[in-house]
Order: sequence, then C-alpha cells, then structure tokens
Amino acid sequence: MNVLSVASEAFPLVKTGGLADVVGALPGALSPHGVAVTTLVPGYPQLAEAVRGRVLAKWDDLLGVQARLLGGEIAGHALLVLDAPELFARAGGPYADADGRDWDDNWRRFAALGRAAADIAGGKVGGHGYDIVHAHDWQAAMAPAYLRYDREAGTTVAKSLVTIHNIAFQGWFDAGVFPYLALPGHAFALDGVEYYGGVGLLKAGLVSADAITTVSPTYAQEIRTPAFGMGLEGLIAGRAADVHGIANGIDPEVWNSETDAALPARYDAKTLAKRAANKRAVEKMFGLETGDGPIFTVISRLTWQKGMDVLAMGLDDLVAMGGRLALLGSGDHALEQAFLAAADRHPGRIGVRIGYDEPLSHLLQGGADAILIPSRFEPCGLTQLYGLAYGCVPVVARTGGLADTVIDANLAAAAAGVATGVQFADLSPDGLRHALRRTMALWENRDGWAAMQRQGMRADFSWGESGRRYAELYRSLLQG
Repeated sequence: MNVLSVASEAFPLVKTGGLADVVGALPGALSPHGVAVTTLVPGYPQLAEAVRGRVLAKWDDLLGVQARLLGGEIAGHALLVLDAPELFARAGGPYADADGRDWDDNWRRFAALGRAAADIAGGKVGGHGYDIVHAHDWQAAMAPAYLRYDREAGTTVAKSLVTIHNIAFQGWFDAGVFPYLALPGHAFALDGVEYYGGVGLLKAGLVSADAITTVSPTYAQEIRTPAFGMGLEGLIAGRAADVHGIANGIDPEVWNSETDAALPARYDAKTLAKRAANKRAVEKMFGLETGDGPIFTVISRLTWQKGMDVLAMGLDDLVAMGGRLALLGSGDHALEQAFLAAADRHPGRIGVRIGYDEPLSHLLQGGADAILIPSRFEPCGLTQLYGLAYGCVPVVARTGGLADTVIDANLAAAAAGVATGVQFADLSPDGLRHALRRTMALWENRDGWAAMQRQGMRADFSWGESGRRYAELYRSLLQG
C-alpha cells in the first residue's frame, strides 16, 4: 500500500511543534504494517538545500507559479519536496515572516501544496500514483478537496483522509482568493470550500476527505461540541461515522533515556538515581539554586490555549510551596514578559529560556521532576508522553490526549500502583494551586514518587498500536 503523507513540516527537516514529530515518525510506524509512506513537504530554503535531489517533475503553472518536484529521503524513507521558490524561498518561518506576521499569500502557498499532492497521487506528474493521500492540518487539507473534484472529473481514484492536529487553526481566507484556486465554480458552496463567507482550507478538507482522524480518542469526542469544535462541530458531528481518534505515539529511537546523547547521565526505570546528574545540569543551565526540592518544567508554546496565562499567575504560589521552575518556550509577547518578570522576582527559583532548543528539551525531560501542562484544550500532546518515558511526572489538565494518556494519582490508582501523574479539571488559579499542592504532597513520599516514575516509564506510547490502527483505516478506505 502506497501512502502520500502531506504536511507543512516534518522532523528532523523542519519543526515548529508536535506536528513535525508525528509526520516524521509515521513512515517508520507504518512500515511494519505493509504501508510504504512517502512524505511531501514544501521546499523551504533549508529543505531545498538539504535535499538537492533528483528533479522528478515540473509544473509550468501551479496556481500561478513554476515549481519542481525533488526526490530525497527522510530517515531512510521516501521524501518529496515541492520546490517553488516564489512561494517558499523566503526568510522567516514556515508560516510567518521574521516579525511573526503571517504571510499574505499563505492561501496560495498551501493550496499549491494540496494541488501538487493531488497531481502526484493521481499520477499526473512523475508517472507514479498513490493509493491514499494523508493530509495533516489546514496547510495540507486542500489535497483531499482537489482529489474530490478530480474524482468528479474521473482523473483520479486515490482515497484521502485528514488528520486534525489542532482544530483551532483552520486556514480561513477572504472569498476573493477563490478564483485563483483552480477549482470548479460549484466548489464555492456549503459542501465545498466556502466557510463563513470566505474560503476555509481545513473545512474544505474535512468535507471532502474519505475519513477524518484526530490525535486522541477524547479529542475526537470533544470537537463535536461547541466548546472545542471552534465552529466546525456541526460538520464533525455530521460526519461522526467517519471520525476516528488515534493517539499519537513517540519515536523510541529519538526519545530514549538510556541512549539520549543530550543527557549527561543516561538511565532507565531501574536506575532513576542517575537522574540527579541531569537535575544538576538543569539547575546550572537555568540558574536555579541547587537543592533537593522538585524542579517543575514547562516546554511549550506560551499561549492562551496552553493555559500559560493561568500558570503565570500561579508562579508565586509554586515558589512559596518550595518548587522551582525551568521554562523553555516562546509565544505571546505579554506571556513571555510575565515569565521573565517572575524570574526576576524569584532569582534562583525560576529560570526562563525564550525560544526552542531540541537538545535542551531532552535535558529538561531527563532532569526535571515534573512537567506542567495546564492546557485549555490539547488534541493529543507529546510533551507528557516524553515526560512519562523519561520519568518526568506529568501534571496535566484533564482534556483531550492529556486525559487519555496520564493516569491520575488518586487514592485508588496510587494504591493499585498504576498512577503515572496528576490530572486536574479546574483550570483556574485555585485549580492549579490545588494541583500543585497535590503534586508537592506526592513528592514528599519519595518511594511513592519513584513508583509513579517507573510506572510511567513502563507505559508503551510507541507508534506500534497507532501505526496498526492507521494501517487498518487505510485498508478500510481502499475496500470501500
């Protein structure tokens, strides 16, 4: 079975968040199940430079621009790069310029990615088609839409699915862009690409794809409600039979505390004492006082969705309880400033690094005692899975994939020896304060804390089961 996975980023080539980790891991996860995955990504400068691959095909007019298809490899699996300099060869990030402003032509950039994917899947370029197109988030969601209208014209038989990594990001643009999308006129309709009077790229994919997946079972249920559906809950509820929640996994080759080169001391569930050397390294890197008290970490985008505003209000309480904090992240300027101000108020107790550093994120998981994830909504989340694998106990809001993957240390779970972290439902200053108090009380029972660490490290959140479920879904689509 040949699957074309289409995304705006893929680890280790380009990454802004968990989407890249998932896309990078899928080919290896599906290979044991008889699925050959080829990954298609935009030709950002660093990718076009890194690939320097064979030119497989050319477009003279891909939504108004010239483009080439380059072939290469990603972790031993097939990689395709859409080399369209007019769209992707620019300074800044994948979606915005150096000042954080979204590119004005994002509609064209990612619609072109979708058009190219549909052409490739249908065998129109390169001469090789694919059975299924797997599109990730709004940036790739036009691929199923183009396939749908190609199928109407009898020019493709490829099936498609869209994975929603975060329904809050939908790719909405003014209706004036529609004439430039190379779609039939009737596509601008309620059952097509029209969305609240404009063009919705994610909506177009969701209404056109043969199946929809989300990245956790709980999130698949949550997005059918107004509180989580972000305006698309009616569409999701209407397609309930086609919606599947498949939890993300993590790559044990990348996230392995026994082999991780980013850790001064490597360890496993039987040698947790070795984590002390990593804790000392975290203290040094973040200017924290040396001590035996717990270090909490945050590795996150600093946004409202992630509950960072509530956490910023609770930092004085965290320090008063005897905790320390090492934070790595970036996002809203006001939140960045709030965390930096807290670090100034509590020197030696709070350390903040604005930005992202992959090796440092590994050190934090391997050296901090607990990771705080107070998200308002969280489709799946990966940092709690990394925390479980590294014995960094997750303290999480009870939502989405966080609820699916962390077993709360309530009395029954603790007594049964199955607890792996702390969940809390009330995302407010009081609710967070209560969760921190619970965590500090659990920390005081060091034997119980170590048992919770070991239980988390024994959990299997590799891609084995998730890969199997994706393979089964692909086969069900091909069987009609």
